[in-house]
Amino acid sequence: MATIHLTKEQFIKRIADYEKNPGGFEFLGERPALIDFYADWCGPCKMLAPVLETVSDKFAGKVDIYKVNVDQEEELASLFNVRSIPTLVFIPMNGELKIAQGAVGQPQLEEAINRLLL
Repeated sequence: MATIHLTKEQFIKRIADYEKNPGGFEFLGERPALIDFYADWCGPCKMLAPVLETVSDKFAGKVDIYKVNVDQEEELASLFNVRSIPTLVFIPMNGELKIAQGAVGQPQLEEAINRLLL
């Protein structure tokens, strides 16, 4: 399963409707999620992209992996206070979301998914 690119409209349907619930975060997903905030011009983001695709296939049906282009979806980036890219947001089914910045290798990303989401 490939990563899924999110627009604001898709985010509101799949992740959280922050317009209806501006003071809180109610996750709407069916399984844990990982969101990669990236830009097309970002070198570390380009290095992370194939890792995310591989991890997306490995965790298909267990974790949904999304991508948000910060240049196209500035409102979503500001919602998570994204100041540098790539920024990864880990959203478990229960519990608080975790945010990590910077590109990581496949072993580190898989370990983080297992620890934070599964």
